Amino acid sequence: MANTQGPEGNYDPAGSTQMFRAFVDEGPQGRQQQAAPAAPAGPRVGLIIGVVVAVAIVAAVAWLALK
Repeated sequence: MANTQGPEGNYDPAGSTQMFRAFVDEGPQGRQQQAAPAAPAGPRVGLIIGVVVAVAIVAAVAWLALK
């Protein structure tokens, strides 16, 4: 890999042209396999309910304070 030739025949000591071509040839399907799986909906629902309850409590306290 140390004696790689670039597209114009120039010496490429790092082999970056070969690595770039491998990256491009891999395509989007190779990168999708590395993506993390989607989070389960359970914790998200609990978070939404918690935010709604917190907003309701703040609204109730504000209503009582301004009454």
